[in-house]
Amino acid sequence: MKPILLAIMIFVSATFVSAQAATSEGTAAAIRALEQEWTTGQSHNDNAALDLIFDNALIYVEYGNLVSKSEYLSRVKHSDPLSDQIELQPMSIRIFGHTAIAVGVYAEKQMRGSKHELRRWRFIDTWVYKKNGWVLVAAGSSPIMN
Repeated sequence: MKPILLAIMIFVSATFVSAQAATSEGTAAAIRALEQEWTTGQSHNDNAALDLIFDNALIYVEYGNLVSKSEYLSRVKHSDPLSDQIELQPMSIRIFGHTAIAVGVYAEKQMRGSKHELRRWRFIDTWVYKKNGWVLVAAGSSPIMN
């Protein structure tokens, strides 16, 4: 009887670990897709798309300043969509239940006068799963000094 019970316990444990890994991979893919949506929305001044993925209580830290969701969206709305190109680079995603942390780098090409300026930024974004899906609740970025 004991060998059968042990085999059942091992099977249940392996199934749980496998299901948990599949869920983590799916969550990581969803967060990567949302990060890409953010990049695309910002590059195209698409506040409607950004509004859907930003939590109303979003806090963004940039250059040491706290920026609210409405302040961030206002800045995006008034920027020139032709002057900003953003490219995400590989990122890591860590999942803690209903919270996911994305850490990575993005490159931003901006038009300054008549020439392009390329800057790289390191970011950390905090996503929380709420009743309607994943939303960004906190984010921070800092320029990478070369």
